[in-house]
This record gives sequence, C-alpha cells and structure tokens, in this order.
Amino acid sequence: MSGAALGLEIVFVFFLALFLLHRYGDFKKQHRLVIIATLLAWYLCFLIVFILPLDVSTTIYNRCKLAVNSSPAESNGSYITLAPSKQKCFKPWSYIPDGIMPIFWRVVYWTSQFLTWILLPFMQSYARSGGFSITGKIKTALIENAIYYGTYLLIFGAFLIYVAVNPNFNLQWNQLQTIGIAAANTWGLFLLVLLLGYGLVEIPRSHWNGAKRGYLLMKTYFKAAKLMTEKADAEENLEDIMEEVRKVSESIKYNHPLRKCVDTILKKCPTEYQERMGRNMDDYEDFDERQNSYPSEKSLAKLHKQVIYSVQRHRRTQVQWQILLEQAFYLEDVAKNETSATRQFVHTFHSQEPENKIIQYFYTPTVEWYWECLLRPWFYRVLAVVLATFSVIVVWSECTFFSTKPVLSLFAVFIQLAEKTYNYIYIEMACFLTIFFLSICVYSTVFRIRVFNYYYLASHHQTDAYSLLFSGMLFCRLTPPLCLNFLGLTHMDATISHKNTQPTAYTSIMGSMRVLSFIADGFYIYYPMLVVILCIATYFSLGTRCLNLLGFQQFMGDSEMTSDLIDEGKELIRREKRKRQRQEEGENRRREWKERYGNRDDSTRSRAVHTDQKESSFSETNTSRPLSKYTRSNGRTERDRIELLQDAEPLDFNADSVNDDPLESDSGR
Repeated sequence: MSGAALGLEIVFVFFLALFLLHRYGDFKKQHRLVIIATLLAWYLCFLIVFILPLDVSTTIYNRCKLAVNSSPAESNGSYITLAPSKQKCFKPWSYIPDGIMPIFWRVVYWTSQFLTWILLPFMQSYARSGGFSITGKIKTALIENAIYYGTYLLIFGAFLIYVAVNPNFNLQWNQLQTIGIAAANTWGLFLLVLLLGYGLVEIPRSHWNGAKRGYLLMKTYFKAAKLMTEKADAEENLEDIMEEVRKVSESIKYNHPLRKCVDTILKKCPTEYQERMGRNMDDYEDFDERQNSYPSEKSLAKLHKQVIYSVQRHRRTQVQWQILLEQAFYLEDVAKNETSATRQFVHTFHSQEPENKIIQYFYTPTVEWYWECLLRPWFYRVLAVVLATFSVIVVWSECTFFSTKPVLSLFAVFIQLAEKTYNYIYIEMACFLTIFFLSICVYSTVFRIRVFNYYYLASHHQTDAYSLLFSGMLFCRLTPPLCLNFLGLTHMDATISHKNTQPTAYTSIMGSMRVLSFIADGFYIYYPMLVVILCIATYFSLGTRCLNLLGFQQFMGDSEMTSDLIDEGKELIRREKRKRQRQEEGENRRREWKERYGNRDDSTRSRAVHTDQKESSFSETNTSRPLSKYTRSNGRTERDRIELLQDAEPLDFNADSVNDDPLESDSGR
C-alpha cells in the first residue's frame, strides 16, 4: 500500500476539481487555455488539502522511528527517548516513502505560486481584452499588468538594495526565498481570517435557516425581485450595445479594411440580432462613396469587449431567472404538501428535464413527501448543530493554539492523544475533517461573494472567464496559509510548538520563519484571534446592515425595503406561475385535440392514398380524366381541412383580464 493512497487521492481530487469546474464553467464556449489554467489552479489547491493529512501521519511515524532508534546519550533532548523494547512503531497504511513528499510539495507549491502571481493575472487581462488578434490581446494584457508587475518588482528591488547596503544583514538565497514565502503567506493569511470569520458563522446559520420553509420562500421572493431588476438592466444594456453594433455595421461596408473586425463582433452577438442586422445591410455600397467618420480599431476593440460582457451577462440572468422560478415553484409545492392527507408529494408543474428511471423507482412521491416535509428540516437542524460545534472549536483553537504548556487547542489535544497510541486512521480522519471544515468555510465564501458584476461565480455554466481565473488566483493564495494555520492548530508546526522535532514535509519547504521574527512570533500568532470579532460581526449581520445603509438591498427581516421587495417578488412569481399554467393548459388541449381527431385524420389520409392509387390505375387504362381530377381535388380539399383543424391552436383568454386567481380560471373559461 506504499504510495497507493497518494495515487488514489491524486486521481480523486482531479475528478472533483473537474466536476466543480464543469458546474461553473462552460467547456464548449470558453477558451481552452482558460479552462486548463483554472482547472490546474483548483486541482493543486484541492490536492494540498487532501494530501496534507497523509503528510502528518507519515511525519508522526518518522518521529516514532527516530525516538526508537535514538539512545539516551544520543538524543540530547531532541527527541522523545524510549527503549526499543518498550516501544514499537507501526507503519501506517498510507505511508509515503522518504523523499517523495518534499519533491511533491515543492512542485505543487511553486506551480501554484507561478499561477497566482504571474500567469493568471495575465490571462485575466487577455480574456477581457477586446482585441481581434492574439498579438493585440497580448499587448493589451501586458499594458494592463505593467503597474501590477511593476509594483512587486519595485518593492522587491528596494528590499534587495536595503539588504545589500546594510552590513547587519547577511542573507543567503534560502533566506531570501523564505522571506518571499512569508510575504505571500502574510497576504494570504490577512484575507484568510476575513473569509474564515464569515464562513464559521454563515455556514451553520444557512443550514439552520434551511429548515425554515417560510424563511426560504421569503428569501426566494426577495431574490426574484432583485434578479428581475438585474435582468431588465441586462436586457436594456444589451439593446444599447446592439444598437451601437448596428450603426457600426451599417457604416463599415464589406470592402472596408475594418470589416473583418465588425464581422468578429457580429459573431459574438445573439442569433436574433445577427439576423436582424443581416437583413438591414446593403453590401453593394462602397464605403468611400460617402464621406462618413468611421470608428478606429481601438474603438472597435472597446465595443467588442462590451459586446462580450453584455451578452454573457444577459445569458446569465436569463438562466438564473429560470432556475429561481423552479426553486420558488418547488418551495410553494412543499408548503402546500405539508398539509396533505395522502402523504404523497404532488408537483404543480412536471419537470421539463427527463428524470432518471432509477431515481423515479426509489424516489417515489411518498418517499419525497416524507423527506421534504418531515425528515429534511430535522436533518438540516442536526447538521447545523454539528457545524456550529465545529465552529466553536475552531474559534477556541484559533485563540489558544499558541499555548503549549498547557495545550489548550482542542485539535492539538486530539492529535496528541492519537499520537500516543499511534492510531494512524484516527489521526488522518481527525486531520482531514479539521482541514476540510476550514476549507469549506473559506472556499464557500469565495463562491458566495460577489464584487458587483466583475467577479461572480454563477453555477449552471454561467461564470465568465474573468471570474474563473480570479477564483483560481484566490484559491492559490489562500491555500498555503490555510494549511500552515491548520498545522499550527494541531501543533505540528515547530514554530508554534517550540519543539525541536522533525517537521512535516510541507513546513520544510517553507523554510524557517525565524528569519522574520516579528512575523513568526507576532502576526502569525495574534492576528488569527481577530476571527472572534469577525464572527461576532457576522452573527449580528453588521456587514449586511452597512451594505443596506449604502443602498445595496440585502435580505433583512426587519427592513421595510425588504418587505417591499418580498411583495414584489411574490407578485412576479405569481405572474410567471399563471403564465406557465396557461401554457400547460394550451398544450393539454392541443394534445387532447390531436388524440380525439388523430384517428379520423389517419383514415382520411388512407382513403386519399387509396384514391390516388386508383387514379393512377385509371390513368394507365385511359379512363375519364375529369373524374380523376375531381377525386384528387376532393381528397386534397379534405386533407387540407383536416390539417387546418389539427394545426389550429385553441383560443386562450388572458387570466389577468378575466380572473386573477389561477385556481378559478377553468370555471371562468
């Protein structure tokens, strides 16, 4: 089993990252380089989280071997000295041979740092560029990142000059490397504590509120009102951009040198706009026959960038609106079925997507009713309590992990108890659950936050390339300090435990933080305590209240604006529900009409075919042609009448003008 666990986790994490990227990205429409770079960034970060527990168990086993093989005279206080006859080390099932982990961590860490500080920022600018050639996009990306890269080079150059001039510093290459790692981890830890403080409170609270059907329904109405405003704004913005594209397309004709750029812009427009612009074009008119002011290539590149952004935003709001409608309809169905006497879940609308037959066989309406109306609320409450307990343990450990005598960090206590009995399964499970919970709190916040319309991770393949690359940058910057914080909580980091023991392979590539004592003994220890203040602020929704005061509508139960938006969203959902009910009723009437008159139509067509065969036989024997013409025309007339009756759509009255209640629409008709 040596190295088998490492290989299995490498494969599993790859498919996990691929699955998440497929959920948020669009493999068909987005550039392959964007997909590959984002996948690599997510994969490396997830890989660090999953492999680190194996590194911990391997390190504990190596410490045991050193303790057994060392004699009292040779130990000199460095390791725990026990006689070989009194202690025996058991090799863990996931043991990784010596020399593999340092190389593995070095490759993973420096690749992720290259992605987050150099490649991904450049690809962000490249993806947002409106250039029409690869050279133009690269030039734009270099110009936009000149300040970004120049700032880091200026700081690093000033530091090197200071070190070279000051005689008190005698830094070597390894120490400079450690300083660079410490600077990157300090920046990541600053952002990590902010995201962690939000996630430790919001994740348990969201699961607790998930058990409240009324709360979820009100929040869905609130989201519907906000999304409708964003959807209308996206449609208006798209109309304005398409109007500019139409003017440019009409002014720049087929023989203009910039016509290729206009054609590239038109390909990015929606199909209906392309057809509309194609009908209004006059390609037989030369561009130099009229003295007009034509746009430059730079202005066309700017227009190209606006088209890409507006089309992506319009498509995203349309998809999100349909998903939100399905959620609202389902929550309303749950509220109605809670009082059902038959204990069978009844849907108002049938699913538009075909369901799996296996799921239909096991997930029957009765099972669905028991899960949605009885079991699911209690399951969410129990899960919320468990997550809240984990959050309290994390907050306590973050405030006390620097204490080594006595050991106050609960995670360190758990690991040390398991280390005494060398229960490697327990060690790996405890480490995995701890770092997995920390990662969920941090990464889920990255998926939830939204910076206006510049950064937004939208599911169902609606995330743009800029947001995907930005998320990869955040993951690569947050994961190394997250792992170091986890090793500090468990006292596996020698900088925290102050023990001269063998470090893990992960901390060995970071170097000794003693080069910068004010960071190792100050910032790394006391800054994580701010998570308490952030948790309190999140619990009382101080950030939400501040955003609400600034004019950004947030869901708050005691706000008048929230109540107005809930009423507006409720009315929007009610309108969409009536609209879909009318559509389904029309489809049902057409289906009944077809089933009722379908047999008659088939018999009529068979008689017409039989008549045509008789006509052909009569024509071969030189019979009377007027009779055959009369029979043919009569059959054609009968078929036309039947087809008209079949294709005719039944009249549908507007329920808004007759009756607002959809339940009384049938009696009104």
